Amino acid sequence: MVSRLVLGCGTVGQTLVEAIADGEHSMLVVDDAESRIDALREEGVSATLGDPTDPETVRAGVEGADVVVVADRDAEVNREAAELAAELFPEAYVVGYLGEDCDPGQRGTITALSDHVIDPTAALVEQVLAVATGDHAIRTVNLRRAIRRVEGTLAVFMHDNPDPDAIASAVALCRVAEEVGVEAVPCYFGDISHQENRAFVNLLELDLRNFDSSEELDLDEFGGIALVDHSRPGVNDQLPEETPVNIVVDHHPPKEPPEAEFVDLRSDVGATSTLLAEHIQRLGIDLTEEVATGLLYGIRVDTKDFSREVSTADFEAASYLLPHADVGMLERVESPSVSADTFETIARAIRNRRIEGTVLASCVGSLSDRDALAQAADHLLNMESITTTLVYGFRDGTVYVSARARGTDIDLGGTLRSAFGQIGSAGGHADMAGAQIPLGLLGTVEEEEEASLTSVVSEVITSRFFETVRSTPESDGEYAHGGEASFEATVVDPED
Repeated sequence: MVSRLVLGCGTVGQTLVEAIADGEHSMLVVDDAESRIDALREEGVSATLGDPTDPETVRAGVEGADVVVVADRDAEVNREAAELAAELFPEAYVVGYLGEDCDPGQRGTITALSDHVIDPTAALVEQVLAVATGDHAIRTVNLRRAIRRVEGTLAVFMHDNPDPDAIASAVALCRVAEEVGVEAVPCYFGDISHQENRAFVNLLELDLRNFDSSEELDLDEFGGIALVDHSRPGVNDQLPEETPVNIVVDHHPPKEPPEAEFVDLRSDVGATSTLLAEHIQRLGIDLTEEVATGLLYGIRVDTKDFSREVSTADFEAASYLLPHADVGMLERVESPSVSADTFETIARAIRNRRIEGTVLASCVGSLSDRDALAQAADHLLNMESITTTLVYGFRDGTVYVSARARGTDIDLGGTLRSAFGQIGSAGGHADMAGAQIPLGLLGTVEEEEEASLTSVVSEVITSRFFETVRSTPESDGEYAHGGEASFEATVVDPED
């Protein structure tokens, strides 16, 4: 099986071949012009002399292909080659060049059978190339294949207490599955408690399935499992750790490589929503207003309105989504009422703050709304001379940690992993990270013991965080990491 098969090789085809022939992917060109075949072979390109529309010639040269490029100069040859590609390689991503003097019938056939069409009168080949024949196009092909192999309903799981990026990505992947012909349902554990996230779900009328606990989940109900905005079962969700996973789409750098039939994990983009927008665009799926609005909001939130860890892909995805989205609805989502509990958590974070240089840490004690931690960390980052904030509290036997940074060389994801790696788990990005740390041997603490628990948790978390920051190469201090403590951790999410 080759990665890329080129049927017909006119002038445009030669341009495409030169750009595609990077040595990293197997490729075969089939063309009936001996001079072109000889020239390609001299350039080290695998080429077969023969009719690109003849089934026997093509079958003899290749068993399968991820991407098929139909690129002869003659429009009729391209029409026949497109029909042949659809017959022999129904799972392949087809790029169809219309050719010269293409009549309406030929245009209609090539367009209907191609995933991407190059019109010689309108398209710039190099622009099309990046979208149509790059590695990401092959990812889209493999995603479609992985979904098609699911027998039954695909459960698309967000991480616990999902944020807009996770919610939008789950809904979008379900839309892709629907287009492929597979039933899918977006699922999550925990709560959607952040007021903007609740408004987001309610205003877009998103139908999500919530599981209270792993005991409520029956995996036999589903034919496949997908994870979005996180990459491992049992880590930031309540799925059993041994759950077999079909699909992973995520943008967070993993602690270890995820195990799944299909993985699209790109930490060089700002949001998982960007990846789903790319797949939808490449597959030519009609965008509903709620999916477009959700994906656009997911990108905006995770990149902090395109100011945090943003990439060219995020801007391109937003440009694609914007014409289909309801911007007025986004304004309503971003202006919800703030609960009294959230204000109280922010107030406690301000009162309990401890500052060393430009770094601030604060324990808010018992939590009623864990999403308030991220809001408190963001608010405290606005304090004068503060470049790094860490806010944490506990609820139901678990310590939740949320950290933010701005204008500093500190890598928060790495810092939290170093600080809590031996007593738990942590992760995230350079300027946004989080952790969840079960209380372990401290056990259940009665209400009257809350002050004592707050003191113990504060001593462990704050001390380890400051000591780790001091010991980083960017810091002036020469401090070693703190001692051991009796905690265990299981879940991490940078939005926490």
